[in-house]
Amino acid sequence: MTTTRNEEPRSATQRLEDEGEIAADYLEELLDIADLDGEIDMDIDHGRATVDIVTEHDGSLAHLAGKNGEVLDALQELTRLAVQARTGERSRLMLDIGGYRAKRRAELTVVAEKAIEKVRSTGEAVALDPLNAFERKVVHDVVTAAGLTSVSYGVDPERYIEIQPAD
Repeated sequence: MTTTRNEEPRSATQRLEDEGEIAADYLEELLDIADLDGEIDMDIDHGRATVDIVTEHDGSLAHLAGKNGEVLDALQELTRLAVQARTGERSRLMLDIGGYRAKRRAELTVVAEKAIEKVRSTGEAVALDPLNAFERKVVHDVVTAAGLTSVSYGVDPERYIEIQPAD
């Protein structure tokens, strides 16, 4: 556990809650500067602080996700850096905007399941198109749950996954 002078040790949950609060403050300032409406939802999921920017108007934040989530990835990295600047520790915070990542997770699950079926029916490995780190993690999780093996190859932005038959 981390301690600072004259403070009690903080639990992992408290540290993640602090990360979420710092991230929320940072993102609220960005939304104010950009004159955008959005509510900040915070949670802890699988040992990570998660922050979602949501709005009542579907699609009004879509441009903040950008093409293929590129702007979202950049905002997530900036938010992680803001958290690190305040805490002194690297953050694994996950940011979602307007449900982009949740929607993408569902799409990738379908892609992975189709590839898994192909691997099972042919007995041969199947390579997927290049994916970013978040997307690869989703696919690896689906493949692992199905009892097959997946391996990442290449270098970003061309890093891809090959789904292989179980050993």
